[in-house]
Amino acid sequence: MITIKTPEEIEIVRKGGQIAACILRKILSKAKPGIRGIELENLAESLIDKFKVKASFRTVRNYPFAICLSLNEEVVHGLPSKKRLKEGDLLSVDFGVLHKGWHSDMARTIIVKSPKLKVKNQEEKERFLRVGWKALNGAIQQAKVGNYVGNISLAIQKTIEGAGYNVVRSLTGHGVGRRLHEDPQIPCFLRGRIEDTPILKSGMVLAIEVMYTRGRGEVKHKGWAVVTRDGSIAGHFENTIAITKKGPIILTR
Repeated sequence: MITIKTPEEIEIVRKGGQIAACILRKILSKAKPGIRGIELENLAESLIDKFKVKASFRTVRNYPFAICLSLNEEVVHGLPSKKRLKEGDLLSVDFGVLHKGWHSDMARTIIVKSPKLKVKNQEEKERFLRVGWKALNGAIQQAKVGNYVGNISLAIQKTIEGAGYNVVRSLTGHGVGRRLHEDPQIPCFLRGRIEDTPILKSGMVLAIEVMYTRGRGEVKHKGWAVVTRDGSIAGHFENTIAITKKGPIILTR
C-alpha cells in the first residue's frame, strides 16, 4: 500500500535527509586511494552519533553496517571491509538515516583518485557517471502530480540506454517513510504501459534510484553484494524526494 505523508512528516524526512547528505559528503571527501572501506564505515558511525540519528540500513534484517560500499562491478549492497581503495576505483556509497522515526535514502558514485592526478580511463568513467547523474535528475523532473511511476522509469531508461549503457532490471527504487522500503517499486525501465503503473500523488515520498552498468545489465549475488555478471563497472545514484502540488522536492540535499 502506498502511504501519503503529511507536510509535517515530509519536513521530518527533509531534516533527516539533510543530515544524511551532510554525512555522505564527508564520507565521499575521505574516499581517497589507500583508505580502507571499514574506515569510512567508522567515520559514518561517528557522524551518526554526532547528529543523534540512527543508520537506516541497520534496520534491514542482519545487515551489520551503517553504509553500503560498492566497488567497480558491484552495483549495490557491497560491504565495508579492510580492503584499501585504489586509484581509479569506482566507489558507490549508499546511505540513509532514521530521524524521529522517518527514513531517508541516497547514493552517489565517484572515481577514487588523488588530487590533480589523472587515472586510467578517467574521461570514459567521468562520462559514465555524468550519464547516471543526468538520469537521476531527469527522473526527478518526472515526479509530478498526475504523472505515473512509469514516467520516472522511462526517463531513467531513455537516458541510460541512449548513452549506450544498460539499466539493471532486477533492482528498483522504492517508497520510503516509516519503513526504509515501502510501496511503490520504481524500476529503472518501463514495464508495460505507463498508465498501468501507480499514479503519482501529492504527499508521496520516493527514493528514486538509477542503477546501471557499462555492460549488459545482468547481475548476480555475491554474498550481500549484487554484482554485474560480465564484470563491467556499475553506477548508483539516488535521492529521496517528495511529490508536492508545486513539483518534486529533493529531501536529501
